[in-house]
Amino acid sequence: MPSHAESSLEAGLVALKQGNYQTAIAQLEPVANSQKHETAGLQAQVGLVMAYARSGEVPKAIALCEHLVESHNHQVQEWAKRALEHLTKRQKRQQKSPKNSETGFVAFDNSHSDAVSVKSTVVASTNSPTSSAIPAGSQPIISVPTNSAILSTSGFKHTIEEAPSGLIKVSGFRPQAKPFSIYWRHAGRAKVWQPLQKFKLLPLRLLTAGTFIALFWVVREIVKFAMGLINQTLVRLPYLEPIQILYRDPTIVLFIGLFLAIALSPWLLDHLLTRFYGQRELSKEILTGRSRETIRVLQRCCQQRRWPLPKLRILPIAAPVVLTYGNLARNARIVVSQGLLDQLADDEIAVIYATQIGHIVHRDFVVMSLMLLVTLPIYKLYQQFSEWGDRVPQKIWRWPYTIVASLAYVVWCLLTGTALFLSKLRLYYSDRLASEITGNPNALTRALLKMTIGIASDVAKQEHTSWQLESLNLLAPVSYHQSISLGSVAGHISFESILMWESFNPYRHWFTINNTHPMIGDRIQRLSKIARHWHLDPELHLITEQSFKGKHQSFLLQIAPWLGIPLGFLFAGLIWLTWQIAFAIKLLNLKWIYQDWSFVTGCLLIGFSIGIVIRMNSMFPDIQPATVQTDDRLPNLLANPSAIPIDSINVCLVGKLLGREGVSNCLAQDLILQSNIGLVKLHHISWLGQSINPQDWIGRQVIVTGWFRRGATPWIDIQTLQTQNGTTLNSSHPIWSTILAVAAQAWGAYIFLTG
Repeated sequence: MPSHAESSLEAGLVALKQGNYQTAIAQLEPVANSQKHETAGLQAQVGLVMAYARSGEVPKAIALCEHLVESHNHQVQEWAKRALEHLTKRQKRQQKSPKNSETGFVAFDNSHSDAVSVKSTVVASTNSPTSSAIPAGSQPIISVPTNSAILSTSGFKHTIEEAPSGLIKVSGFRPQAKPFSIYWRHAGRAKVWQPLQKFKLLPLRLLTAGTFIALFWVVREIVKFAMGLINQTLVRLPYLEPIQILYRDPTIVLFIGLFLAIALSPWLLDHLLTRFYGQRELSKEILTGRSRETIRVLQRCCQQRRWPLPKLRILPIAAPVVLTYGNLARNARIVVSQGLLDQLADDEIAVIYATQIGHIVHRDFVVMSLMLLVTLPIYKLYQQFSEWGDRVPQKIWRWPYTIVASLAYVVWCLLTGTALFLSKLRLYYSDRLASEITGNPNALTRALLKMTIGIASDVAKQEHTSWQLESLNLLAPVSYHQSISLGSVAGHISFESILMWESFNPYRHWFTINNTHPMIGDRIQRLSKIARHWHLDPELHLITEQSFKGKHQSFLLQIAPWLGIPLGFLFAGLIWLTWQIAFAIKLLNLKWIYQDWSFVTGCLLIGFSIGIVIRMNSMFPDIQPATVQTDDRLPNLLANPSAIPIDSINVCLVGKLLGREGVSNCLAQDLILQSNIGLVKLHHISWLGQSINPQDWIGRQVIVTGWFRRGATPWIDIQTLQTQNGTTLNSSHPIWSTILAVAAQAWGAYIFLTG
């Protein structure tokens, strides 16, 4: 079978399994027409019978069955006769009493091994050709083995049993993934334990100070830019004069303002979280009812340090979230969500509270509180303008709200970016101290994993990333980014397998540079070492006998644009050295070399652009149907410990498009595909002037074709996005990469030549 026909057949069967009948018909009809008497053609025709019947086109289903009755394949004939009999009876019943129609479906007898009949049975087991209006309780019962693969090209047999009302019980494929139970080892805790070797706090202290300086510098530059822009606008407008105070240096005022914000942060954040997110007090009695150990841990830690008990707060959020803010130990607040109390066990809640005590002990919560106080109003500005823009009935008048919301979101990202390194490092310290306080590193391992599951479940339930999750993400112990895939595939694959990449990939730390949190696997590996140090059996055995050698050439290709920058600097140095030699022998005198050093910037840009061009073919290879991976392969793609983003695995996944709708997703920052196996982040870049945007398809079934990339946060760069009715949206990743390379090279050449 030609590769394009096989791809269409596979895509059609996936769409049929998902209930996307129009898409299935569009994919299967060409295969059925072009290869009528071949295996693929017969399989496509059987799938079309089901798709026609389920979409209400019963006459077409009957006509196709009448054609299949004349097939040379005995199994196809028998199946078509029985299907035709049931479809005819259904049509007669509908003519008599449309409201009470019921239909059955008969699949192949699995006593034969004919490849056609087997694959047709696979198709048949996906959805029976019954009316979409089948009464509740009369649907086929589908029993799914845990090792079944969706759309396997090799045949295998199914168990078929007669069910009531002429329906069939089929063991094989499922229209929706069956929930799997997750096994917890519940490894023990230490009864008596020795204190761990003390961590040096100097790196954390220096990084905390550096984060404050970085935040101050970014805020100052943003304020200076805004002040200059306002005055430039006023100068160009008639009858208006610039505001003189805006010409002054805001450094001193901002410095004093940030220190005042630190001093008032507990009460200001109390007000903001209460007003925006419904924060309220959490009584000791309620907390004791959820976790007796937590109160004992808090009281013991505070008595040892002669602190008052931290003020306890709770947020009415279903996702498991916890954060700590304040400026001193005596006015610290520990805030948990309702979801955390509901989803974690007694000892797990206690160890999570112990991690928050760790932030208070290490005092990194002071700067993080300031970070939340500065960024939360900016984020609420983005949220408010997005909501106002969505209320505008005509899209053409939404652009002012879109611009302001996008700018606010970009500013929010810039501000939170100043704390990326601190937000990662402080969690290693708090994990270690929490283990030492409770003697229970295994409970912290379970708590972190359960939080990822809870966050992924919340995203899937709400069908988008909630405002609370994103805005509070920086202070949370687990990132929603890393939870989307890790938490959603739990049960389909063991935690040890999926965490192999985060524990053993030699380049994993390079891919967390722009992440807010360290990798869960890396944290759990450290907790397992603590457990073994105390002679405990760890909750997860993240140990491998295999040594994973890095793919050095692929990694160098991955970072080619960034390697181009130092190479450009070397090239600039070579030019300067050549000029010095030529000048010394009185051969050449280029004044612009020593009068204007901007040619160095030009060389850096040229080097960067060359790096983009070098890696472009590897980043965006042609997608061949024969190499496309489907959604059943998602756990294996996540578990590959040697993969890196440049590997660019071709995928074609079917599922529901999740994310925020309208203006709030104008930058496509919240696009997620919910397949039968789990959730995966999507990256999309729109073309200028594009009339259709992905956020317009939120909540719909789609087929995503693109390049899967395994990094600290797994994602798919979209090539095409297709709906059930066949509408296709193209993403412009390769085009924009080319434009970026050309622009950088042109700009660099201009600077190099003109100074």
